[in-house]
Amino acid sequence: MYDYRFEPHRLIFMIDMKSFYASCECIRLRLNPMLTELVVMSRQPGSSFSSGLIMAASPMAKKRYGIKNVMRGRDLPSLKDAPSLRIVSPHMNLYIKRSMEVVQIFEKYAAPEDIHVYSIDESMIDMTKSWHLFGDDPYLVARKIQKDIKDTLGLYTTCGIGENPLLAKLAMDIEAKHNHSLVAQWHYIDVPDKIWRIRNLEDVWGIGKRTADHLRRLGINNMYQLAHTDPSILKKAFGVIGEQLFAMSWGVDRSIISHKYVPKSKSYSNSQVLPRDYYHQKEIEIVIREIGEQVAARIRAHGLRAGKVSLSIGYAYAALDYDISRGSFAVQRKITPTSSNDDLVATLISLFRQNWERVPVRNIGVDYSSLSPDTSQQLNIFRDPTQEIKKRNLDHTVDQLRKKYGFSSVIKASSLMKGATAVQRSQLVGGHNGGNAYE
Repeated sequence: MYDYRFEPHRLIFMIDMKSFYASCECIRLRLNPMLTELVVMSRQPGSSFSSGLIMAASPMAKKRYGIKNVMRGRDLPSLKDAPSLRIVSPHMNLYIKRSMEVVQIFEKYAAPEDIHVYSIDESMIDMTKSWHLFGDDPYLVARKIQKDIKDTLGLYTTCGIGENPLLAKLAMDIEAKHNHSLVAQWHYIDVPDKIWRIRNLEDVWGIGKRTADHLRRLGINNMYQLAHTDPSILKKAFGVIGEQLFAMSWGVDRSIISHKYVPKSKSYSNSQVLPRDYYHQKEIEIVIREIGEQVAARIRAHGLRAGKVSLSIGYAYAALDYDISRGSFAVQRKITPTSSNDDLVATLISLFRQNWERVPVRNIGVDYSSLSPDTSQQLNIFRDPTQEIKKRNLDHTVDQLRKKYGFSSVIKASSLMKGATAVQRSQLVGGHNGGNAYE
């Protein structure tokens, strides 16, 4: 057995807002989140009901109809089969406000530096220094926080308690959601009885389908086998990730919440879930161009230029009917630092054409990194300086117009609309307005 004496023994709470978006909508409608059948569905204006994306479902909707997040409107039961199912549109400002209010409640129990907001509906709290101020047992303190959130905001929460963030997260994901109290507590001593009994690798935080498939090809089918695999084999197969997987199987996590990570290199990015499957190269490239120009406008607004361009493409489910080697791709290229729309977009288009397997696309992501200050005086010696200055001035002018009137207010006919049909123009112009325009 592993000697845990030298591992951190802290008290971490991992708290999740149960069915957060759906619960916020139920409370807004003065309904009980645990008893109401409700789904939150995002739909692009003018698009069909069947194409709507299910962002969240209440516990009762999940239980009775098997509804899952990221299903489509077409997958919902009919009105005849589910007469009491409510379908509502998302209100993101409401969810953000509630999330901030939850964090304010957390700050009653721990210092801000001991709180890590993992996502809009999940947070980690290091209660090591403060839990004893609120009760004689960590379990009772967790229940007190749950009651505080329920009484103040009407939200139900799930809580995992562990001696490190990993154990707290696994306790919440694997056990707490099945307990009547919605609380579970895992210790190092529980690793053989808790972690090693997990049979489905994908159930473990941090292990996705591809990683699980790779592990299975190595003959590793569950967490017990992972914990008893030679670490050198894992490192050879996965690199540093292999070491992390081995540590995870033994419940080891040495991260301290108050030790905040500061990234060495910042980047700017945007990604879109498209409202339908895009089959044609021209229309896909129009979307890539528009997203690329949005991100370029952001780096110019901060006086920066990018030295690396990254493009990620996710294929649609329809791509399964094609003879392809992968369901997505992510590629990047180092370039001469620039903030020019033309240069950045040209790189994106080049990356797309070199890697696309001519199958339908549903997700597009753009990222600009290796950022440096834009001096505005460094010109390309192989180009006409006058034209370079004109292009830069044009980019900044367009940025100002879009900032004042909205991104879709300015469209370059020569670049965005060339080759697009009238239907494509009506779908694409204004279709990407920063963030996820289709939610």
